[in-house]
Order: sequence, then structure tokens, then C-alpha cells
Amino acid sequence: MGADITVQFVTAEASVPAEKDILHWAGSALALDGGGGEVTIRITDEDEMQSLNSKWRNIDKPTNVLSFPLHDAGCPLLGDIVVCAPVVRREAAQQAIALSAHWAHIIIHGILHLMGYDHTEEREAEIMEAKETALMLELGFPDPYFPGITTSAANSD
Repeated sequence: MGADITVQFVTAEASVPAEKDILHWAGSALALDGGGGEVTIRITDEDEMQSLNSKWRNIDKPTNVLSFPLHDAGCPLLGDIVVCAPVVRREAAQQAIALSAHWAHIIIHGILHLMGYDHTEEREAEIMEAKETALMLELGFPDPYFPGITTSAANSD
């Protein structure tokens, strides 16, 4: 099964990457385990994200990404990801990392959640972070957990 990814832009934020980049990052993450399926990625503002975060996680503030997986065996729908563009922009600036690298990491992180990966337990977090790191390096970005460390694969472009 291939990937069917829809991107919805519902923000006036100017720092949002091009749709082709979002599709590339999401498709690369979906291909990690040979998977596919239907995913919607919604790029939104702080008001909508705060509302969703409050409703689904009881946290009354915006967050960078929320994933809404559908765990119905045999269903081609993997779920939805909602990304808050202003939060992603601020985090990249605060962490002094390239905005495109942070966007790629957030998209990959959200897709991995849809695929069943999590980071609530230490061992699960190690597995998920290893997959995120490997994919980021493959895409030419630095390790999102140790951004000062790069490999020749990440610098081969």
C-alpha cells in the first residue's frame, strides 16, 4: 500500500515550508517500515492548536504537534497530524536550529506516532528517537537530539 498524504494549510504563518517538502518528509517516514496509508497533515495556528490540546490532552496551551492515530486493523487511514506553525517557528529559534530541520523532525515525529511509535516508556523512546535520528540523517538534517553532531551521510549533499 502506498502513502496518500493530504496537507491542509489553515494558518497565515509565513514560515511554513512548501507542501512538496512536507510530503517528502512524511512519505519518507511512512516508508521506514515499508508502510503506507492515508494521512492528513493540518498546519494550523495557535488558537486551533490550543483548543485541540485542551480538549484531547487537558493542557490549555498550544503545542508543536498532535497526532491522532486510527488503530483499526485493515483500515487504510493511519490518522491525522496537526502542526502549529508559530510554535514550530519559535522552538527552532529558541533551540538555534534550522527551521527546515525542525519542521522535518516535527513531521517525522508525528508520522511515527501514527505508525504506533511512542515515547512514554524509556525503551519506547529509545526506539522512536533512533528512527527519527536515522531518518533525519538520511534526509540530510542533523540529529534532532544532538544537533551539533553530523555524519558524512548527513553532509553528502
